[in-house]
Amino acid sequence: MNSLGCWRSVAMLAMVIGFFAPKHAVAQCAVCAQPAYGVVCQTVYEQRQVTAFRLVEEIVCEEQQVTRQVPVWETQSRERRYTVTRPVRETNVREERYTVQRPVWETQVRDCSYNRVRHVTETSQREERYTVQRPVWETSEREECYTVMRPVTETIEQERRVTVMRPVTTYQTRYADQGCYVDQVSYVPSAPVRRGLTWMPATPVLNPVTGTVQYQRPGLVWANVQAPPQQVVQKVWKPNVVAQQVPVTQYCPQEVVQRVPVKVCRLVPQQMVRKVPVRTCRMVTEERVRMVPHTTCRQVVERVERKVPVRVCRMVAEERVRQVPVTVCRYVQEERVEPCEVRVCRMVAKQETIRVSRKVCRKVPVTYTYRVPRTIMMRVPLAQPCCHQSAQATSQLDGQPQLIAASQP
Repeated sequence: MNSLGCWRSVAMLAMVIGFFAPKHAVAQCAVCAQPAYGVVCQTVYEQRQVTAFRLVEEIVCEEQQVTRQVPVWETQSRERRYTVTRPVRETNVREERYTVQRPVWETQVRDCSYNRVRHVTETSQREERYTVQRPVWETSEREECYTVMRPVTETIEQERRVTVMRPVTTYQTRYADQGCYVDQVSYVPSAPVRRGLTWMPATPVLNPVTGTVQYQRPGLVWANVQAPPQQVVQKVWKPNVVAQQVPVTQYCPQEVVQRVPVKVCRLVPQQMVRKVPVRTCRMVTEERVRMVPHTTCRQVVERVERKVPVRVCRMVAEERVRQVPVTVCRYVQEERVEPCEVRVCRMVAKQETIRVSRKVCRKVPVTYTYRVPRTIMMRVPLAQPCCHQSAQATSQLDGQPQLIAASQP
């Protein structure tokens, strides 16, 4: 990177010398004060090859011995001791005193006398006066006025509205495309990206070998250069929209009033009188007398004597003694032993060979070619040579331009 920067500095120095050289290296004639020749700077690119190293990652598989713990199950016979609680029952006899009720029967005489009620029925008659309504019919006549509707037929003219479809012509604006094909220039991407010399400003660059960030000075570098796009002429339709008036005929509804003769029947009320016979019912009140028999019932109370012997049970308390067996349960602990089989897991070391993959970075040499700019100084004759120069100097300047200076990178 330092050598490349040194070459860039030398190239820039040569360009600066070529820019300022014509102002100071031009020889002038002492008589007419006109320049005899000029100095021109040209850039020449030299190709050089450089070998660099590129990091390539590879996956390498290695075999490793690994010790792994494997469970092994075994069956062992063991004794299991446990404690049980056994019930022990003991029977004892104890005296229990209790009181009982003994029935004692006695005969007693009870008075069960009662009153008996007897009904005595008596029949008699009495006068009863009542009022009745007797209907009396009477016939009479009355006048009844009623109204009848008499039909009267008349002919009248009636307005009737009718909708008629009549044609109406209107003009509508429609647009027609009267365009044509024209030539249009479009840009087509050129060939793919190629490497070339281009100017790069000062930027920080990451060194792939050391991994550090370095500051790269501005200058000409080899980089991917995209050629400018090419122009292609294509036929493209150019629209030209023209407005046109087109007649359009539509049927529009229109309402028309017509007078039509219509027969109308109307009802005329007419008052009429008629005689209607009417029967009237009139109620006349009359008082009448009738004999109504009625029955009277009265109660007679009689005393009935009755003596009933009754047996009465009387409870007498007595105290008695009895022998009651009592069972007492107590628990005794005993230790017991029983054989049992137990599965035991034992870890056994087992060696296995496994393949472990890992990434390995190695450097691969890569050779690439780059172009180094070099500036040379060329002396060329001017358009108007000095009149006092010799013919020999003129003949020398008319030929091939002479190399007077060159910048060595």
